[in-house]
Amino acid sequence: MSPPVLAVEAIAKSFDGFPALVAASFNVAAGELVALIGPNGAGKTTTFNVVNGQLAPDRGQVRLDGADVTGLVPRALWRLGVGRTFQITATFASMTVVENVAIALMSRERAWSLWRSAARFREEEAMALLDEVGMAVAAQRTCGLLAYGDLKRVELALALANRPRLLLLDEPTAGMAPTERRALMALVARIARDRQTAVLFTEHDMDVVFGHATRVLVMNRGEIIASGSADDVRADPRVREVYLGHGLPPAGHKRQGS
Repeated sequence: MSPPVLAVEAIAKSFDGFPALVAASFNVAAGELVALIGPNGAGKTTTFNVVNGQLAPDRGQVRLDGADVTGLVPRALWRLGVGRTFQITATFASMTVVENVAIALMSRERAWSLWRSAARFREEEAMALLDEVGMAVAAQRTCGLLAYGDLKRVELALALANRPRLLLLDEPTAGMAPTERRALMALVARIARDRQTAVLFTEHDMDVVFGHATRVLVMNRGEIIASGSADDVRADPRVREVYLGHGLPPAGHKRQGS
């Protein structure tokens, strides 16, 4: 049996003696859409930053396709097939949508040149990525003129430019309207399935989590306290205690329009 795309093994991280992570362990397999949830301060962002190389763990290992990648910097992980989006979108506002994607493709191919036009670099591939995320019609618009939900889609195209095996999405639907949230996560789920990409995401909207995640991880005080299907997690008494019964849709809940 092949190893999971991502294996996090007993990672620990403290700041000034305060434990942010305590022996946290979990896996994400190819094609899975795994949600990491928990109250504020649970350790979700620290987990993401350790997995993506912004932070080195004090103990434990991070494995990608079975290889130990603990402590590698984000650029090195990107080269190995780890893509990430952030809570606040990061695009070149004065450049067109297709130019932004072309810049990501240039980085993947290490094809930087002062004389090369970004708009013409691998234009067919850039347009295919934009078509995949539903933004091909806006290819020639500058990113500074886009609505926030459209910027989220462009950022997803940028993350897909290096053909990631693992995609990390930090609050992917933050700031979006409910209909936009459902549409974006349905798109992410399709990409995970079709590309067999492992996806780990954090999210505060429980309708998004329980409506789209194939598996849910619940973190509290730096530890994974529950892992399983949406129904299993909703029924877990430890999870109910952490959330005090609030913010969790009832068992059997289906998102609107499903």
